[in-house]
Amino acid sequence: MANKLRVLVVGCGHMGTSHARAYHEMSADFEIVGLVSRGEASRLKLGAELGGRYAEFADYGDALAKTRPDAVCISTYSETHADYAIAAMEAGAHVFLEKPVADTLVDCERVIAVARKLGKKLIVGYILHVHPSWQKFTELAQTLGKPLVMRMNLNQQSSGANWVTHKNLLRTTSPIVDCGVHYVDVMCRMTGSRPVRVNGIGARLSDEIVPGQINYGHLQVVFADGSIGWYEAGWGPMMSETAFFVKDVIGPKGCVSIVAKSAAGAGKSADVDSHSKTESLFLHHASLGADGAFTRRDETIDVNDEPNHDELCRREQEVFLRSIRENRDLSDHWQSAIDSLRIVLAADLSFREGRTVTL
Repeated sequence: MANKLRVLVVGCGHMGTSHARAYHEMSADFEIVGLVSRGEASRLKLGAELGGRYAEFADYGDALAKTRPDAVCISTYSETHADYAIAAMEAGAHVFLEKPVADTLVDCERVIAVARKLGKKLIVGYILHVHPSWQKFTELAQTLGKPLVMRMNLNQQSSGANWVTHKNLLRTTSPIVDCGVHYVDVMCRMTGSRPVRVNGIGARLSDEIVPGQINYGHLQVVFADGSIGWYEAGWGPMMSETAFFVKDVIGPKGCVSIVAKSAAGAGKSADVDSHSKTESLFLHHASLGADGAFTRRDETIDVNDEPNHDELCRREQEVFLRSIRENRDLSDHWQSAIDSLRIVLAADLSFREGRTVTL
């Protein structure tokens, strides 16, 4: 049996907690050597949940030096991602890194260059990659012909602790950048085409947000094959929960949509489990007969494998484990991380400079 991978968990918020639970449950393959968080409350809470078994640290550099891990899981704010990931790899560890890789394209490419140079496995937390029904959604979209029209959003009406978290994120990033990388990554996989132009708009809807930042944004992206996509995201107590969950793709041959009736109900936008729910897919066929009527019935495809957020995080760690054990080539995964970040950062630049950005 292969030796356990000694993993240091950095960041004890929502994502870090879910990943730590996965490592704790996968004890045949992983051994947690420490929990790291600058905030004491989240670290103590997670440590207690996991039985008080693991060392706790307030300083990342100190934890890295003392634990000498085989792997590091980073779920901190995005402005720390690049430096933390590079420090881990230079210390000899493989890295699981929550999205986005960094808050600039230069830093994203710098992280990936270090992983390539040092031969380290770097998995970015694109959680939809491991979601069976999102995989099916992408597969069905690819049968609709070209060009595709892709319509997606994820607005979150947040309050209390969730709004505090969002305000902390908004110090350095916007919802379009933080959440958008997931969905433009899906668009890229659906089209298999190169993004060529991006437009972005945004608004600052609260005086609690740092000046110069926005908590609502909308991007439009045009692909080389003529496909187009839009993505909308907003955070805060003012956000509407009417149509906060839209996942819809249209092509010449019909359309496919995620139908998440319970996940998209009122009061659900702050529930992280609802963000990846599908429940069922609805496939419409556009073909018409001589009489002008549709020749094929629409199909509702029920989703049997519907993992919750913690289970999706566990599946991500299974991918991380296999990438290390099997020495997998991650070049395509890294390019996907670069491409999706390039689009959302272009949208942010488009909003700030009031112009279309050509990629």
